Amino acid sequence: MFCHQCQETMRNTACNAAKGVCGKSDEVSNLQDLVLYVCKGIGFWGTKALEKGIWREDAAMFVDRMLFATITNANFSAADFERWIGEGLRVREELRAAFAASGGSASGPVPGAAAWKAADPEAIRAAARAGLGGWAETKNEDIRALQSLVLYGLKGMAAYVEHAYVLDKSSKEVFAFMLRALAALTDEGLGAEALTALVLETGKFGVDAMALLDGANTGRYGSPRITKVKTGVRDRPGILVSGHDLRDLHDLLEQTKGSGVDVYTHGEMLPAHYYPFFEQYDNLYGNYGGAWWSQASEIESFGGPALFTSNCLVPPRESYKSRVFTTGVVGFEGCAHIPDRQPGGMKDFSAIVALARTCPPPKKLAEPAGFGGELVGGFGHDQVFALADKVVGAVKSGAIKRFVVMAGCDGRQGGRSYYTDVAKELPKDTVILTAGCAKYRYNKLALGDIGGIPRVLDAGQCNDSYSLALIALKLKEIFGLDDVNKLPLSFDIAWYEQKAVLVLLALLHLGVKNIRLGPTLPGFLSPAVAKVLVDSFGIKGIAAPEADVAAMMEGA
Repeated sequence: MFCHQCQETMRNTACNAAKGVCGKSDEVSNLQDLVLYVCKGIGFWGTKALEKGIWREDAAMFVDRMLFATITNANFSAADFERWIGEGLRVREELRAAFAASGGSASGPVPGAAAWKAADPEAIRAAARAGLGGWAETKNEDIRALQSLVLYGLKGMAAYVEHAYVLDKSSKEVFAFMLRALAALTDEGLGAEALTALVLETGKFGVDAMALLDGANTGRYGSPRITKVKTGVRDRPGILVSGHDLRDLHDLLEQTKGSGVDVYTHGEMLPAHYYPFFEQYDNLYGNYGGAWWSQASEIESFGGPALFTSNCLVPPRESYKSRVFTTGVVGFEGCAHIPDRQPGGMKDFSAIVALARTCPPPKKLAEPAGFGGELVGGFGHDQVFALADKVVGAVKSGAIKRFVVMAGCDGRQGGRSYYTDVAKELPKDTVILTAGCAKYRYNKLALGDIGGIPRVLDAGQCNDSYSLALIALKLKEIFGLDDVNKLPLSFDIAWYEQKAVLVLLALLHLGVKNIRLGPTLPGFLSPAVAKVLVDSFGIKGIAAPEADVAAMMEGA
């Protein structure tokens, strides 16, 4: 295998062993490369077909789901990818035939038309073992780095699009860009300048995808508002829900209503509590545990079933594997999988509910000294806009000296204690804006408030990073500035997987500069491409917490 898409990749270069740091096997990694190779072919023929007025949303959505399925910690099942590769080959050939039927030329060697055309399992496995479609085929490290930025940005975009799609929101323009970008990645003649432009265009469509999901979530479940979320337990069996998909949570809450079974959020599902729609469910009890990487010990203690609705699955221990359920693009061999919902219907979670009834109540987890048992969040853009006068007054009076965006991902690496240390080190006249599971590094610290404004304003999931961008743009407007970089605002972003890559590209598209990115710069960046990001956008790595805090307070 050769995989360098996440922050924890081996030696910050690439996982190239029998098993990656995330736990996926080399077989699965190679199959993921192969399904993406097929998707590039679908992108090529889908773009050609669109030029002839032929549009297949189902083909675009298939590509979207495959990009999402190959995101870090989503799917570990070789059988799933073998099946999807077969489906992709069929879709690709249908698009090619439709293009030919419309008068286009579909003969000769073209991207995506591999020698192996049959959806034969052994042929698929042989092609995967041969490394077809993998990064090893791209020899120029700068071209590979730029292609990586585009592909990993597309993976992050796919997550947002998928969550919006299940809430009946989609964008043909975003879909068409994803196909076109994948097609561009098959063009061996595409140089560094054109690829750099495609990287920035990926950021532009990333903003569009974030706006799409924001509208889907708030349109269905209301705008997040300030909410206190319990972190304790009560004496009833429970179901733990992790991931990002609010529609899955909605279906589960409907099916557990009045059942005597409680539902607890975990990891990135915490912000579901902030949406007013979910207040009607009195069995949505609270949040259990912390970020995704601590799930092994937390599922063990929880005692009941755990449902994974999107990425952030860690290969489960045998001791609780029978209690882990997956759904959507998530998969792990040996874990029960809940099929997709039928049009107009719900997913059938009856098996999870039945198992929960046989399980003991969850065990209370230990909390830090001084923590009061409640997390406060719900500071999405609408809620912060409602507090705008109070926030602006605090800035003008000097009560708030600086805002620091500490959004993004958490992870297992010990160096991520940096973000806890920064939160503690920041002066008491600073406010932290956060979204994503990075907040678990400091959201239980007693950081206090400034005139009633909490010093940690949690906008929600990594999916809700769009809110932070809107808040920054709104502050720029209120203060009459011509450049968002003139605000008393610093960015200290933690990254782990590909949604954070898209957030970074989206911020660059919006003109944000001088972003600190840690705990390491991406291993897939070549020295030359990293230098372009540093020189053009001021991207920088992290240093000692005290030094970075001092620099941020000076606007550097």
